[in-house]
Amino acid sequence: MRAWSVVAPGPVEEGSLRLLGKPVPVPGDDELLVHVRACGVCRTDLHVAEGDLPVHRPGVTPGHEVVGVVAGFGASVRGFPVGERVGVAWLRRTDGSCVHCTRGAENLCPASQYTGWDADGGYAPYTTVPAAFAHRLPGGLDDVAAAPLLCAGIIGYRALRRAALPPGGRLGLYGFGGSAHLCAQVALAEGARVHVLTRAAAARRLALELGATSARDPNDLPPEPLDSAILFAPVGDLVPVALRALDRGGVLAIAGIHLSDVPPLRYESELFYEKELRSVTSNTREDAREFLALAARHGVRATTHIYSLSEAARALTDLKAGRFDGAAVLVNDLA
Repeated sequence: MRAWSVVAPGPVEEGSLRLLGKPVPVPGDDELLVHVRACGVCRTDLHVAEGDLPVHRPGVTPGHEVVGVVAGFGASVRGFPVGERVGVAWLRRTDGSCVHCTRGAENLCPASQYTGWDADGGYAPYTTVPAAFAHRLPGGLDDVAAAPLLCAGIIGYRALRRAALPPGGRLGLYGFGGSAHLCAQVALAEGARVHVLTRAAAARRLALELGATSARDPNDLPPEPLDSAILFAPVGDLVPVALRALDRGGVLAIAGIHLSDVPPLRYESELFYEKELRSVTSNTREDAREFLALAARHGVRATTHIYSLSEAARALTDLKAGRFDGAAVLVNDLA
């Protein structure tokens, strides 16, 4: 098969991602072989391609928002017939036995592995996933609509819960790409007032169309103090900005896997009055189940921009340049 490979981490516009020949993967004993129909384009894929994240698998095929159908499986797999539609997400495998796994925090497992980083992902016609980490998808969503839910949606949901937004609370979202615009829909459905802070004019328009109370530049203060905020933009300089926007007792959650350096914080204006700063690390499978159920119940939908799988490098370049709002999705045209 032809699949995308990170040949040498660096700027995507300079060819770090290339389309090469690779063998169709063989599923392990506990794995599914998945024929890829669609794969969302996540900012984490950009971090893998450009080397912001350290290399875990040389020549890795990125992609971890995969919608496909079961094309085969290992000898120990039960319950996934050939032809069933499944989703493949970022969290690929954990050891299941460490202190974190046994207390329900498998996202913190030191032995955790990730799709499109530790193992080849969905920028290819075929990929594999341990059956225990495959997701059954709600009906009523086509492949393109479902793909962004599998990372952007799930991570946004975990970030929302980490931000401890009170019922009817005031939420600030810094950055408004694929994850944030899905998170906003959940928060709005649950009765929050949402304020979006982002540079892109198109993203601000989308935020208001979705029901946000306001949409401003990220360096501006929102029109009211925030109970909670989530930083989606990988920009450390925005951490003190968002902390200053919080009301007393407010919580800022940082949603990304990568963040540029955070400048020194001023205790009195940015942390005092029991403000909290929290990080978000991956997700659990329970997060995924909860979010997918909420998405189906509340009609959460991604604003999508379709690219062919053969155009994956262009899609990542456009993501980096901020040329689209919402989320990009690759549709398999390779095989």
